[in-house]
Order: sequence, then C-alpha cells, then structure tokens
Amino acid sequence: MKNVDILMLGHFARDRIIVDGHGVAASGGAVYFGGIALRRLGLDVAVVTRLHQDDFPWLIEFEQAGVRVYATPAAETSGIANYYDSADMERRITKPLGFAGPILEEDIPDIRARIYAVTPIMAGEVTLPLLKSLAKRGPVSLDVQGFVRVREETLGQAIAGRRSGQSLVFRPWLEMEQGLAHVTYLKVDRAEAELLTGLTDLAAAARRLSEYGPREIVLTQSSGVTVYVDGEIHQAPFIPRSLAGRTGRGDTCFMTYLGKRLSATPAEACRWAAAVTTLKQEQPGPWDGDIAAVEQLLKEDDKKAISHQ
Repeated sequence: MKNVDILMLGHFARDRIIVDGHGVAASGGAVYFGGIALRRLGLDVAVVTRLHQDDFPWLIEFEQAGVRVYATPAAETSGIANYYDSADMERRITKPLGFAGPILEEDIPDIRARIYAVTPIMAGEVTLPLLKSLAKRGPVSLDVQGFVRVREETLGQAIAGRRSGQSLVFRPWLEMEQGLAHVTYLKVDRAEAELLTGLTDLAAAARRLSEYGPREIVLTQSSGVTVYVDGEIHQAPFIPRSLAGRTGRGDTCFMTYLGKRLSATPAEACRWAAAVTTLKQEQPGPWDGDIAAVEQLLKEDDKKAISHQ
C-alpha cells in the first residue's frame, strides 16, 4: 500500500476561458489547480480522475509536477466554459462542455492518505455512498461546489439535443445533512454558504455549517479567506495586482490550506492560503511554486500588523 499526504478525487477538465468574447482552451478542475499547488508546496499528492482517452496526453503536466494520477477512461472529458467581462473578472457565467461520469469505488487505488480530498467541479462526480466509504479510510475534505453546481437545461433544449444550451446553476444539496456528517474539512464560497444556510454573515454561516459535522470550515470570497475552527475565526486577504489567473482561485486556496494544515496551525495555514492564492490570481494556470514570493508577502503582512499595534 502506497502512502500520500493528500489523495484528491475529481474530474480533470478541459475548459474554455472567454474574456470579452475571446476564448482560449485551458486545463482545469480542482485536481489540476489544487493538486499541482500541493505538490509545489512539497507534499506527496495523488489524483483520481476520469476523462476521455484522447485527452490523456494533457495529464503530462501532472507528471511533470510530480503528482501521481490514476485516470479512468470515460465517454467524454468534463469541461466548463467560463465567460468573463474584463471590467469585472470577479463575476462569470459558466456553461458545461462535457461530463466524464461518476467516480466509482473501483477507480480508487489502494492508497492510504492523511486527507482524502473530494473536489468535484459539478454535481454527479462523487456520490454520497462513495463519500461515506472514503470517510471510513480517514479524514475527508470536501468542496461543496461539486454538490450544488448542477447541469441544467430547458425542456426545449433537451428535445433539440443541444448541449450548448445547458447551464451550470446552483441548487441546494438535498443530502447535505447526511454528507457533511462524514466531512472534517469543508470549503464553501460566499454564495454557496448563503445558499446552504440562508445566512449572509460568513461567521454565522460557518457556525451553522459546523453543526452538521465539519470541524474546520474554509470560506472564500473575492476579498480573501475566512477560516472557522473551534469557535474561532481566522481571516487573511487576497491582494493580487491583477486577476489574469482568476480561474482556479478557490481550488488553490482550499488545497493550500489543507496542505499547510498538516504541519501548521489554522491561523498560519489561513495566511499561507491567502498568500499563495494572491500570487496564483496574477497569472493563468496553477500557482508557479515561488515560495520566496509567498514568504515575502507574509513578511509584509507581519510588518503591517506591527505598524497597526
């Protein structure tokens, strides 16, 4: 049996990033942005995913980064079209481009991990029975995005067979109470937190979600990250000079937090997650692994804190 620090489960994606009507193809998915970021932090990472056989060559980037990949062939590769307006890169419209089907128990290798990270990009990738099975192996982290972001189409579009008419919409997770009972680390963004709890205050939403079972809640929004652990709140800002690498922000933040959490306090892991995510947002693709730049941001943050005392 092989051991890793974090075993990630979710679809590798071939996305399209469209800004002001101009689009480019790009690799994506939480396993991509988060897995490579974890490896560049020095952690041992493995990824379980599904994609079309023709797209297997794209997995070379994982190999180059030192991430182990266990890929199962699927009828198609998952993907999302992300539409942005350059005047406001914070907001986007998303449409599905493909779906590689559910990850099955038999897709998962005999690997022991310190954390089992469930990081789907849309609903249907991971089922409740699989989530329960993983929790029997060890601590589970979960990005709720993959349970509330649902592929949906109108009746007319379905009859016409037009996939392009599908949209990704947010819907409540009907099995949330059962699912979260098996989760140790939970990640939500501001919109998801409000959808699931009906609360707009992040701290209140985190407390509510913790009542279902998760021990640590990581909440992201455009301004930064908030962490709730044992009744305490930790916060750190995102301060990017540009948003050219906006896609993958939440994935990078959550996995950085988990990776650092294996050796650091929640407060320190929160600060590292914000610093790495700040740098990641400044350029497309996964975080480049510049540890010195992260440490510089942390030093600058320390100086600001001292000056305000």
